[in-house]
Amino acid sequence: MAFDLQPHLKGELIELRPLAPGDWDELFAVASDSLIWEQHPERDRYKENVFRIFFKDALESGGAFVIIDRKTQHIIGSTRFYGYDPEKSQIEIGWTFLARKYWGGRFNAEMKRLLLNHAFKFVESVVFFVGEDNVRSQKAMEKVGAIKVGTATRAYGNHPLTPNLKYVIKKR
Repeated sequence: MAFDLQPHLKGELIELRPLAPGDWDELFAVASDSLIWEQHPERDRYKENVFRIFFKDALESGGAFVIIDRKTQHIIGSTRFYGYDPEKSQIEIGWTFLARKYWGGRFNAEMKRLLLNHAFKFVESVVFFVGEDNVRSQKAMEKVGAIKVGTATRAYGNHPLTPNLKYVIKKR
């Protein structure tokens, strides 16, 4: 069975649906909050020209989602599956951001649970990369049960390679 990189997933609080070109305005309205990116390796992602690259790459990835608040039906962020490796039986979840009013646990936890439950139908492990200065996201990874297993360097947009921490969650 092939890994479906863009299923439509629904939880109690949120739903995840494939990112579409028409999502630009609503998603950029969320992403234009500079405080979302203050600890991220690409700290200027709130700028329209920088976010356009992120958005284009997300569409081209074939694994990007918008995160929708089921109560309001508004887009509150984005996430994606990336780098599916059937040989290693793993996939990455990343490029995740949420509007600040949704920070603090319940929405991120449900999103990760929906993505992990789907991923574990196809793979044995899920990988996450977090910028080494992004303490907020590191704590969020630990809250969802991810284990820090090492480091890696990643490129973000037009920025130089940046040190990241690598986290993994294995199928139980």
